[in-house]
Amino acid sequence: MFAVVRTGGKQYRVAAGDKIVVERLPGEAGDTIQLGDILLAGEGADLRATDGLTVAAEIIAQAKGEKVTVFKKRRRHNYRRKKGHRQQHTILRILSIGGEAPKKAAKSKAAPEATAEAPPATAGAEPAAKKSRPKKDESQAPAAPDAHVAAPLKTEGAESEMTDSPVAAKRPRKAAKKDGGKETKA
Repeated sequence: MFAVVRTGGKQYRVAAGDKIVVERLPGEAGDTIQLGDILLAGEGADLRATDGLTVAAEIIAQAKGEKVTVFKKRRRHNYRRKKGHRQQHTILRILSIGGEAPKKAAKSKAAPEATAEAPPATAGAEPAAKKSRPKKDESQAPAAPDAHVAAPLKTEGAESEMTDSPVAAKRPRKAAKKDGGKETKA
């Protein structure tokens, strides 16, 4: 049996056991997904109705495509742009075409237990509370901004406010004129 599946804006003809490379789908390697957008299905020349038909696939890997270089240029305008791109892909193995996907034994046992323990939902029930996150260790937290001691920018005797380098203090001009321009020895 074969099917034509649409995913990522492209169409793929698949059969059980085929491997295909499609645009990135959510999931990790080993996960089973259902592809529900079936365009055509059949066996040989006989076609089948696609209502409710699904294709079960297993994710083999999440990978990147080949590198593509994008280069733009406008001549005589000194305009050049160069970019690179690698497309994200998902590699799928088609498990079955038709109804339900074959489930693994470990997953099928865990699902009934979880549903048996869960209380039935009621119409007036409040939504479940969010899980609380563990608090961060405060010893590793960054220090408060006021705990930071800033170094003084101006030093005594600096030549100007813009420099931090110390310079010998100059005598004010008024004091020099009063003394007659002569320095007194002590």
